[in-house]
Amino acid sequence: MSAVKTPAGSIPRQISAPRRGLARLRRAIRLLAWCGLVAATVWAVAALYFDVRVPWLRAPLAAIYGLGMLAVWARLRRPWKLAVTAVAFALVLTWWLSLQPSNDRDWLPDVATLPWAEISGNRVTLHDIRDCNYRTENDFDVHYHDKSFDLDQLRSLDLFLVYWGSPLIAHTMVSFGFADGDYVCFSIETRKEKGEDYSAVKGLFRQFELTYVVADERDVVRLRTNYRQGEDVYLYRLIISPEQRGARFIEYARRINELHARAEWYNALTENCTTSIRVQHDAAQRAPWDWRMLANGKVDELLYARGVLDRSLSFAELKRRSLINERARAADNDMDFSRRIRAGLPGMND
Repeated sequence: MSAVKTPAGSIPRQISAPRRGLARLRRAIRLLAWCGLVAATVWAVAALYFDVRVPWLRAPLAAIYGLGMLAVWARLRRPWKLAVTAVAFALVLTWWLSLQPSNDRDWLPDVATLPWAEISGNRVTLHDIRDCNYRTENDFDVHYHDKSFDLDQLRSLDLFLVYWGSPLIAHTMVSFGFADGDYVCFSIETRKEKGEDYSAVKGLFRQFELTYVVADERDVVRLRTNYRQGEDVYLYRLIISPEQRGARFIEYARRINELHARAEWYNALTENCTTSIRVQHDAAQRAPWDWRMLANGKVDELLYARGVLDRSLSFAELKRRSLINERARAADNDMDFSRRIRAGLPGMND
């Protein structure tokens, strides 16, 4: 009887399949590691270029770092490439994290004075509420006043969304309304020095301090509807309980006191006009994370889905009717500005 022979090549095929899988896994891990190191290197070059405090050193240091990493990758063997790149990145990151924000700089006049609050139970006095008198976007007089608010008289919390380009990105502001028809608006912004202009790329680094502008709506809203070009402003009433409205007001009051006492960095991803609102809540009270909190031009869509906006209309119709630019231009500097921009808007009876 002849012996049964294993078909030629069958054993190598059975062994090679797992080996091919392991080889692919190793290649994937190496690729991810290299992608991470390249991303870290690009970030480090940008951090040196933007955040080195001696202006003439920025470009040379960034170039030396980038070219040095290219030389390391070209000349050293694999383990050394990874080790040197990781150590260099760690050194830059350590330096970057050591940069400290300050409240003592040569600020632009509209952000030169920080607001602060006195909190006594349900009564809150806000100091240095801004009320700019504009002639043009960049020509204005800055005035401040103090005002006390009784949280038992707090009647509404409204959201402004300001668009200037991409529908995915907006500036958010919130405004608290009281029974006497008074409103106070909070706008989380970069605190710019004289000669500085905002840049979304610079906002990812340690270029700007964070500030909470506390202002009359004829200031922060009218600036965007009547004086800046190409900005669209939408206004929504938030459907939340009186207890939640009061808690939100106290959060803002406490937050402006924190920034008055100690400066913090603005960051376009982690500490901006929308993410800052979420993180100032107690951790247990924070809404679940959603990608639209980062792409905050969609935050009204998110709030609508969660039932925080008026749902008697379709979202498309609600948004169409919530654009207030024409109303604000018609109201202009009228002392009744806040009522006029709200009259007839969905969900608003004031």
